[in-house]
Amino acid sequence: MARKPMEKRPAHWVLSEMGKRSLRPGGKQLTSRLIETLEITAADDVVEFAPGTGYTAQFTLDRDPRSYTAVELDRDAAAALREQFGDDCEIIVGNAGNTDLDGGCADVVYGEAMLTMQPDDGKAEIVGEAARLLRPGGRYGIHELGLVPGDIDEETKTAIYEDVSEVIRVNARPLTESEWFDQLESAGFDVVWVGRTPMALLSPRRIVDDEGVVRTLKFGYNVLRNPAARRRVRAMRSVFERYDEQLNAVAVVAKKR
Repeated sequence: MARKPMEKRPAHWVLSEMGKRSLRPGGKQLTSRLIETLEITAADDVVEFAPGTGYTAQFTLDRDPRSYTAVELDRDAAAALREQFGDDCEIIVGNAGNTDLDGGCADVVYGEAMLTMQPDDGKAEIVGEAARLLRPGGRYGIHELGLVPGDIDEETKTAIYEDVSEVIRVNARPLTESEWFDQLESAGFDVVWVGRTPMALLSPRRIVDDEGVVRTLKFGYNVLRNPAARRRVRAMRSVFERYDEQLNAVAVVAKKR
């Protein structure tokens, strides 16, 4: 199957192809805080939804869980993960909303930057699947795009949906913090921790913090020498800056009742 042209590919794959590893709205710092708060130990069975490039998977595997299972919809990404991690994990090609894994098989489930891309019923389906997989008292972590303030008006919210979806080529539906809490609580979770940070995915300082100087220079070089990628990155940065005061990154850990 022919690959889509650069102008039509989802933003996360454009950035990944240019060499960016951290693709989450809150960057490496918020991902690290999320994994730390999930308190993964050698006694835990862990499931990750939509691991993508495997950036966060490495944080988890460094904690030596009893088992690690990734559910990845993209077959090419799943194949790359198998090559990257070998026997250290199990990679399943499947939908996070209906994994076919046994109920009550996990102590920890988490997913990043994927609920935002779902409509309301899709969000509920995935959160419900996390609840089904977890044992009582199990921990569920999310890291998503948020909207501020909590009483943001509908006109602004609609404009953000349209502009962000257009620029990242994925249907984006971020929520306010209280709306994210409602999604979790409706599925039988109690929120125990929340982390927040500005949504500065493409700011120079954030890129250096996430990638380090050498990889940042490589990323910049790759973007500069690819006109289509350069246009995409400029467009993304423009939209993110336009809504700088209305967008943030939010991570939440909740326990199954």
